[in-house]
Amino acid sequence: RGGSGAGKSTQKHPQMSARFFISGNGTDVGKTVVSACLVHALKADYWKPVQAGGLDHSDSNVIQELCGESIGEVHPSAFNLTEPMSPHAAADIDGVNIKLSDFRIPESSNSMIIEGAGGLLVPINRKDTVLDLARELNTQLILVCANYLGSINHSLLSIQAAKHAGLELAGLIFFGELVETTEEIVLEKTGANKLGGVYPTEQITSKNIAEYSAQFKKLI
Repeated sequence: RGGSGAGKSTQKHPQMSARFFISGNGTDVGKTVVSACLVHALKADYWKPVQAGGLDHSDSNVIQELCGESIGEVHPSAFNLTEPMSPHAAADIDGVNIKLSDFRIPESSNSMIIEGAGGLLVPINRKDTVLDLARELNTQLILVCANYLGSINHSLLSIQAAKHAGLELAGLIFFGELVETTEEIVLEKTGANKLGGVYPTEQITSKNIAEYSAQFKKLI
């Protein structure tokens, strides 16, 4: 909401250290690509608290490749689990005990993009879910909503769960194929803000990440 004439640096400074937790309406819905766009747009740091599987080419590696020098710091994950499974199951296999108290946001003066594992109700242990982690970290939530058959239901349930838990929902970013009727009904039923959309028509590269990211520079 610019243009008020009061936008001096003393007012904008608190916003420059904003923290956003990125989750999705499912798994493989574009969270890492969207995270890269946000990191690039905000010159933010990136942190993936739990990496489950893909350790030879992790989401942190992808962020570095896509963002290049247009990035703050990529912080190491608190847990690197070997199996590409729900964190609670992957941790069991690795003999690791994950507790909410194990997680502490890395110190930084930059904005921070924190990418969760899977969707909000994915368990990180036998008691807690990704949603509990987002709430524990006291961050704003950005929900990535991929457009696919069944995505309306998944998006509405995710938003309902977030609101019930008292999470601050900064807004939604739609990903994948543009389906205007899907987006309209999700926004209409939830009253959520649409922060933007990432609709790739070709392989994701550092070049088009820069193009997609432009829409998010106004976020802070």
